[in-house]
Amino acid sequence: MARLVINPDHKVSRINKEIYGHFSEHLGRCIYEGIYVGENSPIPNENGMRTDVVEALKKIQIPVLRWPGGCFADEYHWKDGIGPKEGRKKMINTHWGGVIEDNSFGTHEYFELCRQLGCEAYVNGNLGSGTVQEMSEWVEYMTFDGLSPMSTLRKENGHEEPWDVRFFGVGNENWGCGGNMNPDYYANEYRRYQTYVRDYKNPDHEGESSILKICSGPNVDDYEWTEEVLKTLFHHCEDRFHGNLDGLSLHYYVHPEGWKIKGGATDFDEKVWYKTLSKAFYMDELVTRHGEIMDRFDPEKKVGLIVDEWGTWYTVEPGTNPGFLYQQNTIRDALVAGITLNIFNKHSDRVKMANLAQMVNVLQSVILTEGADMILTPTYHVFDLYKEHQDADLVDSCIDSEEIGLDEEYKVPNLTESVSVAADGSMCITLTNASVDTAYPIEASIVGHGVKSVAGEIVSGEMHEMNTFEEPEMVTVKPFEAVEITADGLSLTVPPCAVIRLSVELQ
Repeated sequence: MARLVINPDHKVSRINKEIYGHFSEHLGRCIYEGIYVGENSPIPNENGMRTDVVEALKKIQIPVLRWPGGCFADEYHWKDGIGPKEGRKKMINTHWGGVIEDNSFGTHEYFELCRQLGCEAYVNGNLGSGTVQEMSEWVEYMTFDGLSPMSTLRKENGHEEPWDVRFFGVGNENWGCGGNMNPDYYANEYRRYQTYVRDYKNPDHEGESSILKICSGPNVDDYEWTEEVLKTLFHHCEDRFHGNLDGLSLHYYVHPEGWKIKGGATDFDEKVWYKTLSKAFYMDELVTRHGEIMDRFDPEKKVGLIVDEWGTWYTVEPGTNPGFLYQQNTIRDALVAGITLNIFNKHSDRVKMANLAQMVNVLQSVILTEGADMILTPTYHVFDLYKEHQDADLVDSCIDSEEIGLDEEYKVPNLTESVSVAADGSMCITLTNASVDTAYPIEASIVGHGVKSVAGEIVSGEMHEMNTFEEPEMVTVKPFEAVEITADGLSLTVPPCAVIRLSVELQ
């Protein structure tokens, strides 16, 4: 019997809604076919955006969408993607598949997508191959409401009012595809480029900036990058970097068999199941250790750790373009998502945003499309379960767990949890069970409160189960009724291979 203890009155930190963010890159069929089909497509759309995809994403309350990359961002020149579509430049997407990019989805289309989704914009600027002037003019084009060359150009292209850019990334993976830079070199470039990412809506900098600037952070466990970048940014700055650093990114993907081999999305055994989940749990160590370095420079935690690329990365599906990174999505991915989101919730004092890679048809997608057809993945359903955490307060909780697995090197905790309380007093408990074959009974004690009502939902199944275009409803959210109210709180049994949400009304 595992014991779960919750103290709803001990609020730890706010779980920013942006932790449940997503990422869309000009990669494979993520944007083209997956999101954008064009205004003349027979597939139902609004201004070119697939109606079915947009409606599905609205249901899980997408809070923020990162675009245009990714590696693509540091070779993207934004002026190629504005104006009449027939006049836009065509280019080869050298990073992803060697296909023609016709730039029919550009700045105006991105903001139209954000409008339809009701989400915030996270634009990633080109530092790797772009100029300071180019980045500065893009910000002006998007956000300036006065008279200037770029605001005039925006109006000529059909958008009178400026858009809101809440987050702006100054480069991407500049240790690799974004220029192969050393950390001190990149940090000095960041200092220079961000100077010209002007806050036109709040020029006097009274209060919080309207544009939050995000610095390109480390790859996985490159703690030297974090250390050296922050040392350079904070040089000659006793407090913080003049208010010009709001976030430091972190990228980490789960490769079951390593970066080169990766492993199949659907062809795996029990041993690989636990190996995959152990690599998902590694996120906790990464967030902790990078956070400890950040604490030395930013003890008040004003700078967020932004995990703007995370998820599973397998060998592509047979017969598909290797550069398109198309993979299936099983119950294993649902557990990776549930475990990772619980980790982010628990570290929400430092983790301020995260962006699953990627939204549609690429890597750990929440949606897959094939022509006019669309299916929702197990990962989608986990995001549906967890959406109650958005902008709620993390509260103190702990659960008894034990190490399970077939290989000593890849043991994992059997159970994880995170708990939040919303502004209306409702409590959300999310739980995962990593075991492939064992159910675990749990007694939950809720300090200082009784339970008035509880409702549960679950995503679970045999570890290989997935949704296909032939069987799109194999894995769905189902009611979870194996929970009872007790004198101390709750009693329940968590099935194997399961992710659960309990919505609790307290007395």
